[in-house]
Amino acid sequence: MSDIKRIESGTRMSQAVIHGNTVYLAGQVGTPGASVTVQTQDILAKIERLLAEVGSDKSKILQATIWMASMDDFAEMNAVWDTWVSPGNAPTRAAGESKLATPEYKVEIICVAAI
Repeated sequence: MSDIKRIESGTRMSQAVIHGNTVYLAGQVGTPGASVTVQTQDILAKIERLLAEVGSDKSKILQATIWMASMDDFAEMNAVWDTWVSPGNAPTRAAGESKLATPEYKVEIICVAAI
């Protein structure tokens, strides 16, 4: 069994957990109350930072799960995602609508990546 390494760990959660050659990221959110575009940009920057910290990058994302407060904002989020995703390395992905932690959050993205 591989060792488990926790990154930015607190009493409730860790921002990333490494097991073997896989990293699991916690759900990332952007600036509360900002537009869907800005929140998505913030989230993707956080994902890039966490992946870099563990020796990975966006080309190694295996799966992304995207939660949105309203699917009415799907096209706006996708406009940011589509320019960010690594060309030729699109991960599996699911998106759905859900109430998020606070009404100020419009997007939350969870990723699993190879290291």
